[in-house]
Amino acid sequence: MSQTKEFDHVDEVMKVLELVFYIPIFVVGLILNIAALAVFCGLLRKKTESAISAIYMINLALMDLVLLLILPFKMHATNHKWPASFHGLCSILEGLYFYGIYGSIYIIMCIAVDRWVAICHPFKSKQLRSPKAAMATCIAVWMLVSASVIPVICNFRKSKSNTFHCFHEFSPEGWKPPIIISVQVFGFIVPALVVVFCSVQIIWTLQQSGQHSPQSRACVKIIYSGLCAFLVPFTPSHLAIFLQFLVRNSRLILSFQDCGTKANLSLFIQIAMCLSNITCCLDAMCYYFIAHEVRNTRHSLRMSILSQRRATNSTSERERGESS
Repeated sequence: MSQTKEFDHVDEVMKVLELVFYIPIFVVGLILNIAALAVFCGLLRKKTESAISAIYMINLALMDLVLLLILPFKMHATNHKWPASFHGLCSILEGLYFYGIYGSIYIIMCIAVDRWVAICHPFKSKQLRSPKAAMATCIAVWMLVSASVIPVICNFRKSKSNTFHCFHEFSPEGWKPPIIISVQVFGFIVPALVVVFCSVQIIWTLQQSGQHSPQSRACVKIIYSGLCAFLVPFTPSHLAIFLQFLVRNSRLILSFQDCGTKANLSLFIQIAMCLSNITCCLDAMCYYFIAHEVRNTRHSLRMSILSQRRATNSTSERERGESS
């Protein structure tokens, strides 16, 4: 089979897979995220603890909605070529698509840090955590991601052909090492390390506190849910981007010379990018359905940890007094 036929086969497979992936993701994600917005907007008027969580959840839902609203355009672009006059619109849509992905990544990272402060550093929690601080953090994320997608809009769509496939056929400028390395390091690796570190620290703190209550188990479930919502969608897609970068820069040319292997790599990359959009549903399910457990458990867990640390400090002071 020729190289053209190999890639034509990949295109045909992806036309079906994108419908299978995107239609359920769009419908379910839209319902869940709108419902999440309604619930968390109602929590903004309640006590500080609920308001802090609600601010992060609202911003996460908004990022997911940005990504969801681009999916119909992405499905259309897979099956239809767009005229040259749509280059500007395509660049904006591509920028918004990456905006939703990396905005979600950074909001999830902020949620992980917020939990880490609340549970692992309860003494400092009141000084570091507040609705104003949460709002300022989310605004900073929106501004950071806005600045980050500008290179996408400016560099990924240089071609001036009469017709083109939006979300495909990116220009070589968009695959230059500084851009791809920045995306990999600051867009995924650093947030992933932060999320994993915070999760491990929280689990360790809970184990050290000796808590085996339903509240403790619920908190552990929340931690694992957050990890899954982050790692499952985003790890394959960033691995795929890195492989594509290596192939485009002739770093894997010896390993990927035959057409079949190249076509399989192309298929993996496109499936991985489809999988990354599941974050719109995973975020809502992980953070919406168990939000009541967060509100019910976080305070009791912090009080238990505080009590244990106070008891430990008191014991240490008595021992020092007896030794002196």
